[in-house]
Amino acid sequence: MHVNTPAPSAGQTANGAATTVEPAGQSTGDTVGTATAPQTPQETATVDWKAEAEKWKALSRQNEDRAKANADKAKRFDAIEEQSKSEMQKLMEAKEAAEKRAAAAETASLKARIAASKGVDVDLLTGTTQEEITASADRLLAWRGPVTPPASTSSADAGQRGDNVAGPRQLTREDLKAMTPEQINKARRDGQLNQIMGVS
Repeated sequence: MHVNTPAPSAGQTANGAATTVEPAGQSTGDTVGTATAPQTPQETATVDWKAEAEKWKALSRQNEDRAKANADKAKRFDAIEEQSKSEMQKLMEAKEAAEKRAAAAETASLKARIAASKGVDVDLLTGTTQEEITASADRLLAWRGPVTPPASTSSADAGQRGDNVAGPRQLTREDLKAMTPEQINKARRDGQLNQIMGVS
């Protein structure tokens, strides 16, 4: 966009500073609003443009060298930061694994103590807190029902020789792991869990 403004008198700008005047046919029209520093005709004649160009080339090379050095330092910093991050991640993962192992060992110990005090099988207990494991043991005891005293081992109660004393086939803990809850309940009703539950 070209703006028409009143032209100042020859050799002066709007603020009164001295300028060089271009011949009328050589104005490009694209330089609206650009001002050049006031120079006297003697200054323009004494400037060594080759020396100026060399000076700016040297400064440019210095800036390039600094930029390369900074880029190298930034790469090294990023590598160190990444390495320390991965070390930190390894430490955090090791810490989490150790905490999980400690919690599992504590839970196993708690289950063993409660199972021993309640007289139930430790493998059948569920939960992770003392309250949950105790409630699980109490549910197992309620499910098992009252414990009958063991049968007498005297010969008077043994029956005649040759009598078939075999009861239902007793299941093992391994058998229980492969069974559904409905199958386990049926096996309990059929007397196949008496040995595991301590019922004679």
